[in-house]
Amino acid sequence: MPEKSDYYALPPAIDRFSGSLRVVGWVSFWAQLVLAIISSIVLLFAGLFGFTSGPGGGANNPGTGGGLFFAICGLIALYYSVYQAFRFTRLARQLRSPTPSLRPRRADTIQVLRFALVASIVGMALTLIGAGAINGTLVAKALRQPRGIFNPSVNIEDFIQPIDLFIVQANTNTILAHFIGIVAILWLLNAIHKASQS
Repeated sequence: MPEKSDYYALPPAIDRFSGSLRVVGWVSFWAQLVLAIISSIVLLFAGLFGFTSGPGGGANNPGTGGGLFFAICGLIALYYSVYQAFRFTRLARQLRSPTPSLRPRRADTIQVLRFALVASIVGMALTLIGAGAINGTLVAKALRQPRGIFNPSVNIEDFIQPIDLFIVQANTNTILAHFIGIVAILWLLNAIHKASQS
């Protein structure tokens, strides 16, 4: 491990960017990880309890079918984005190496950031497709709901259930987490561009 005095020998641009990369990497990592875990728990809860309740076995639940598939794909992409955010912190440590030959090149760092950006954008797109499918199903259920006096012969599956809203919330958390990752990466790309100009 390098001595503390070695850090002061770093070129100022690398010193500033590695500090930014470390801080933004950790903030992005924890924010995305917390939202990913919450979304996972909610989707697991919806899967275990929402799909088996009621006479229809949850067949009318908006979490079934394409909506749930894309929501889960977006969540998997989110866990990959969490890994990439953690990787930024390791990259920041490598940039602080006292040996210049061990530091990643600027082009390699930009390549890592761009790849992480593409992964986050793809994850957000998948999650948005899932959100569209889920919201479409909820609108259809809302339009099918009987109006006026409650009729006991009406199928309860025609009503929007609380579990439906849990699925929407999980999907919204995943979208927010991808958004945090995208903003963090764009900020880092701007920071590396400014560092190279100074």
